[in-house]
Amino acid sequence: MKVVIVGGGTAGWMCAAALARLLALPDYDITLIESDEIGTVGVGEATLPHIKTFNDMLGIDEAQFMRETRATFKLGIEFVGWDKPGGRYIHPFGTFGEPWAGVDFQHHWVRASLAGQDVGSLQDYSYAVAACREGAFEFPNQDMKSIRSTYAYAYHFDAGLYADFLRRWTIFRGVKRVEGQVVGIVRNAETGHVESLTLKSGARIAGDLFIDCSGFRALLLGQTMNVAWRDWSEWLPCDRALAVPCERAGALTPYTRSIAQPGGWIWRIPLQHRTGNGHVFSSRFCSKEQAYEALMQSLDGPALAEPRLLRFQAGRRAKAWEGNVVAIGLSSGFLEPLESTSIFLIQAAATDLANLMPVGGVIDPRLAAEFNRLFEIHYDRTRDFLVLHYAANARVGEPLWDHVRTMTLPDSLAHKIALFEESAAAPDYTLGLFSRDSWLAVLVGQGIVPRAYNRLADRIAPPDLEAKLSDLKLRISTNAAAMTPHDEFVASYCSAAADAAGDTVSAA
Repeated sequence: MKVVIVGGGTAGWMCAAALARLLALPDYDITLIESDEIGTVGVGEATLPHIKTFNDMLGIDEAQFMRETRATFKLGIEFVGWDKPGGRYIHPFGTFGEPWAGVDFQHHWVRASLAGQDVGSLQDYSYAVAACREGAFEFPNQDMKSIRSTYAYAYHFDAGLYADFLRRWTIFRGVKRVEGQVVGIVRNAETGHVESLTLKSGARIAGDLFIDCSGFRALLLGQTMNVAWRDWSEWLPCDRALAVPCERAGALTPYTRSIAQPGGWIWRIPLQHRTGNGHVFSSRFCSKEQAYEALMQSLDGPALAEPRLLRFQAGRRAKAWEGNVVAIGLSSGFLEPLESTSIFLIQAAATDLANLMPVGGVIDPRLAAEFNRLFEIHYDRTRDFLVLHYAANARVGEPLWDHVRTMTLPDSLAHKIALFEESAAAPDYTLGLFSRDSWLAVLVGQGIVPRAYNRLADRIAPPDLEAKLSDLKLRISTNAAAMTPHDEFVASYCSAAADAAGDTVSAA
């Protein structure tokens, strides 16, 4: 079966790498078409813990990958000013507390809080939060009974270097790369399926299945197959971003920072060789000049380039698989980088496609239907989580924040918030982002306090509960204080200083 991927960048090469690793390549002839003349968005630098699972699946050496992509570790995201100016909380990659008496931890914390006990913030019961506050990092303990096993980690890396790393890895394993721009598309007159692509050079590339990784252009799924776009800007009104790198300054924080602004928010992502910065904003409420000024004033060090403007619209395609075309990455949808979801959505789509790959060139519509079902779950659940950050704010008197606080929410999100307020029950998905602990971080971090809890929590006597909470906080703080500073861990494990010129080449 001939598989043709249109577009490189992170999406194209992650897709090619996943297919090359998971499929029997003698049965699948994979070709990727990309042009050096066409740029990629390439500003994504922060990830979720799922990326480690992806790299491990490929068999990539972690330390080598981190050296070549100038990566650092990430234990979570710090949100500054999202509830109200001056407030802050961390969305950690780990659990809050421990389940006791068969009940999730938040019910015990809510019960103690409602009873007037001085139990502190929910943040005090997360090991990942404590490590972030300490500016420390060590690998999670493999002993699941240890408090040091209750967190995961992701990476900050240079997205362009990651795409290049995967390009070399994938080509070494048999995927063919063709340089060129697609200027013509031939479709079957009866089925409407894409049969071949014509390149600017005159070359013709035929295929059985075409994967659209052409970015916002959506060359195949949007322009050719005419799959409709579902606009979500009514809930996610930010439609612009200015991105700029600056020189490193200070310690390497093991977390991303998101700082709320009157017209949007600013990101800060620490890499080994520089710091990535950007200002996501809504053109309805903030001018480019205002965003530029706020961004440049926020930099830790001198800018290394002029800010780059990106235009986008939040939403997704009505479906991601139509006929014999599958869209992955920006061609299938876009959600602002508030929770570092873009690379996960690529990873999820590439993995789902590998699991549903047609055999022998015949496209069974039931495979497409299942892929589209999973696609909707991933995007819709992620959308709800992002909208929550905006809706649950107390930044009164700022037009953008007043708008998103009072807008009509998606029914699915309104239900989640109401359920949490009434019972402290948080979403806990088998499929899709995000986990119960992620929802807890944002719900509680932005001031949504439950009025009740699961009554099964009453099985623990109040004095015993108070003792257990105190012991848990102590175990977390004591262990986190003994961890290695993040800077030192990166320097000893994966420092890129030895090949800072960027000339490292490896297919391992």
